[in-house]
Amino acid sequence: MHRTVYEIGENAGVPARRRCGGEGSAASRATHAGAASKPPGFPGFIEEWRPVLRRLGFSPETVERLAHTCGAQGDIVSALESIGVCTRGQIVEALAGELELQWLETIEPQRMLLNDDQLLMLLRGNGSHLPVRYLHRNGYVCYLLSAKAIRPHRLQAGLRNRPGFVKHVRIVDNRTLRAALIERGRPLLSSIAVNGLSQRHPEMSARIVANAWQGIVVGVLVSVLPVGIVLAPMLVLTLMHAFATLFFFACVVLRFLAAVTVGPAKRKRAPALPAGNVPTYSVLIALYKEANIVPDLLTALDRIVWPRERLEIKLVCEADDHETLAAIHARPLPPHIEVVEVPDVGPRTKPKALSYALPMTSGELVVLYDAEDWPDPMQLAEAWAKFQACGPEVAVLQAPLEISNAPESKVARMFAFEYRALFHGLLPFLARHRFLLPLGGTSNHFRREALEAVGGWDPFNVTEDADLGLRLARFGYRSDVLSLPTYEKAPRTVRVWVPQRTRWFKGWAQSWLVHMRRPMRLARDLGFRSFLLAQVLFAGMLASALLHPVLLATFLVVVVRLQLGMTTERPFPALMAVDVLNVTFGYLAFLLLGWRALSTEQKLGFWKVVLLTPVYWVMMSWAGWRAIWQLWRQPFKWEKTPHEEMAASAARPGKGRSGQNAATADPPMKAAATILRR
Repeated sequence: MHRTVYEIGENAGVPARRRCGGEGSAASRATHAGAASKPPGFPGFIEEWRPVLRRLGFSPETVERLAHTCGAQGDIVSALESIGVCTRGQIVEALAGELELQWLETIEPQRMLLNDDQLLMLLRGNGSHLPVRYLHRNGYVCYLLSAKAIRPHRLQAGLRNRPGFVKHVRIVDNRTLRAALIERGRPLLSSIAVNGLSQRHPEMSARIVANAWQGIVVGVLVSVLPVGIVLAPMLVLTLMHAFATLFFFACVVLRFLAAVTVGPAKRKRAPALPAGNVPTYSVLIALYKEANIVPDLLTALDRIVWPRERLEIKLVCEADDHETLAAIHARPLPPHIEVVEVPDVGPRTKPKALSYALPMTSGELVVLYDAEDWPDPMQLAEAWAKFQACGPEVAVLQAPLEISNAPESKVARMFAFEYRALFHGLLPFLARHRFLLPLGGTSNHFRREALEAVGGWDPFNVTEDADLGLRLARFGYRSDVLSLPTYEKAPRTVRVWVPQRTRWFKGWAQSWLVHMRRPMRLARDLGFRSFLLAQVLFAGMLASALLHPVLLATFLVVVVRLQLGMTTERPFPALMAVDVLNVTFGYLAFLLLGWRALSTEQKLGFWKVVLLTPVYWVMMSWAGWRAIWQLWRQPFKWEKTPHEEMAASAARPGKGRSGQNAATADPPMKAAATILRR
């Protein structure tokens, strides 16, 4: 069995056998000479290409370097290009000359004779070894063969048996062929991205914000509420308080239950290094106006520990985002990283971009990262091990998100505290009890089969993560959590934080409206407990934020009236008591869950969180009301959160130590270890 040997440290995640000819460390060169084996089928494969290599003037030493570069998939064209002594065109031309076949340098996408199924199969990479029918300008049909998939001796033997077929074969560079396939598939991919879910499961798409009966209910409330405030203000105020109390205490109970079960973080055994016949892992990163953090992103991705011949990374960019594309193309990209340009069709949202890119991936497992993320290098290995241990009903694994810049501002401090409570308190509690999981927007590891079965991401939902978690649960799948984190930076200012939280609240409202179109069916799909939980997670959190100012305002009015000696009507003291209970228990549950999720070191700055909590909740109320306004006026508007490159206060990953635990021994950012301390 083939085993890839990895180095840990500056080159973490890069197979040692890929750095040869003096490029690696002494340990790496020793590995090449001893434990590391050559790629499967290497002797015969290189032997078949030896005449082509002679044509290109390669020395025996260069061929030896090639042995450790071409990889298990045998992409010899990329391997030769990486050595840097010839271009891809020269390599393909030499191959065509050796085989006495014609080389097609350019491909016109509209001349490829493909149906939609064949096109999708080729884009996914499942048919890279198959010839593609092509209508030549002279009017005859020829067959395009990718140089990457050619075994020269086998092809020569096949052509000898069919000599008349030679004039119909053309050799093409696999990158040229893939570029033509992508160009040809752009309308199809756009249609899938925009209309895929709404065509397969129209009742679960947010393309329509609210259906008929929901619109009627909203219209009645909007009409009746102002009239009620004028004609019966005390009755309306009492009903609003009763409504607020219901949701406040539902959220309080959920947080208290999660807090009771949170225990001290246990150091888990580091996952084993991936080896043997591991599946292909697809990594999707959606970027928009992220030129400034491209260098950090590529560094973080290079640290991922996974066999490079089984790893594919797609940088998904908008086609008109020229600055980000220029920043990416300005740096040399390894063969396993591809840039996907998404046309401006349909809503300009992250889920639309991901849905466009998914058919172009081949991985059995798919993970999402944001552009500013620093995932733990061993996170893919942990996810793979957990998928193996779980049954196929587990469709997604959520990695915890750690905030690295908590000390930089008060907003970042509260954001970090909130994330700690969510990813180390609430989500593990929900996973243990097999409830539905509202996924975070990054570090979601999917089984591809399950992701496609439920229709993928909703391009019209601005919190596609939470919606997808609920949809997976409705289809009978389970979600679970990982232990190895992803590090990212929190918004540092209110100006950045409010639009982001507005988008989250708007997406929760979208998701709730979509899945509550048929409440009885939702209850049957989820079961009674998860149905109630969905009301708390999606409607309850938003309703609590919206009604929080009403409670505070009522409390302040009553206090002022008492101070002025004004006679208070009978309901006011009771309402004030309700307000005090709601706010007090709401704050306590929020703080208790976060406190229980913090480490001993992180609790040193907890008093600052206590003081900032009332202000933070008022900020959430403002974002909630802003979300309701946008849901009416701009339901599909995606307010992009600007990301910053890693600053000195959020240290980059340091060099690893020796041994298998090195990848997780030093957290990628030291600031994450002192969260809330300063």
